[in-house]
Amino acid sequence: MHKLNCILSNSVRSACQQVAGSFNAGGSICGTSGLQRAVFTSPMPGQDTHIKATYNNTHVQVTDCEGQFMVRTSCGTEGFKNVKKSTPIAAQTAGISAAAKATAVGVTFVRVLVKGLGPGRLSAIKGLTMGGLEVVSITDNTPVPHNGCRPRKARRI
Repeated sequence: MHKLNCILSNSVRSACQQVAGSFNAGGSICGTSGLQRAVFTSPMPGQDTHIKATYNNTHVQVTDCEGQFMVRTSCGTEGFKNVKKSTPIAAQTAGISAAAKATAVGVTFVRVLVKGLGPGRLSAIKGLTMGGLEVVSITDNTPVPHNGCRPRKARRI
C-alpha cells in the first residue's frame, strides 16, 4: 500500500510540474494565451523519518518512499556513552546530525514517524527542525497492547 501511495504521489507531482511548465511557458489549456496563471503545488514529501525512542537510546533514520534508508544515526553513534545516551540532549544532537546528513543528500521535507516512549521523542523532532528540515507531519506509531500477555499468578504470603 505504501509503495502504491509513493508511485501515485510521484505521478501526481510530475503531472503538476508539466502543467506548471506549460503555464509558465506561455501556453494555456483553454487556448487563450493572454491569460497567465501561476500554479502552486503543495510540497509532497517522498521521505519518511523514523524515530525510535527507547529508554536507553534514540535512533533516527531517514528513508526514501520505498523504505530504503538514506541516513541513519543514533545517540550512540554521536559519541554519547551509557546513561547519557538516554537524555533529550543526545536525541536532539542525533536529530541535528541526521538533518545535516539528509540535507546533504537533498532532502528538504520529511514526514516523521515516532515509535517508543523514551525521553528523546520530542527532542529528536526538535533537532530535525533545528538541522534545517521542514517537518510536514508527525505520526505516532507506538505499539500499544490490547490486553497483551497473561500476567503472572498472584503471590500468596
